[in-house]
Amino acid sequence: AGGAGCILPDLPVQESALWREHADKHGLATVFVVAPSSKDARLATITAAGSGFVYAASLMGVTGTRASVGNEAQELVRRTRATTDLPVCVGLGVSNAVQAKEVAGFADGVIVGSAFVKLLLDAPDQAAGLTAVKALATELAAGVRGGREEAL
Repeated sequence: AGGAGCILPDLPVQESALWREHADKHGLATVFVVAPSSKDARLATITAAGSGFVYAASLMGVTGTRASVGNEAQELVRRTRATTDLPVCVGLGVSNAVQAKEVAGFADGVIVGSAFVKLLLDAPDQAAGLTAVKALATELAAGVRGGREEAL
């Protein structure tokens, strides 16, 4: 269907060989999630099995928008980069330009999901939802650009 990869938050890396074999045959990246609680040896195991990028969860917990990204995210990115050349992207809680700017200052990518879904669900109709999503995407992109500029 034109996908580039799959984020697999619930597939343990040690049980992923068959998935990775089939994903490789179809040109799909296998993206595993690392958490602030992941030990360095576990990070190395996960990043060795993954492809595309590494999804670094900014904090422990469930998905959804947050008031802040979490202080553990930058340290997790640093530790993960020590184990791989894959890009390390941060998500879980990013919902505004300030947070996107912060994350872009230390990570290779910024992942946003729940904030877009919430806008669509809260909108009175599809057109309003899409307008809100476009506005947030524009705001987030500006934040990422600002974070990149400061990081350089």
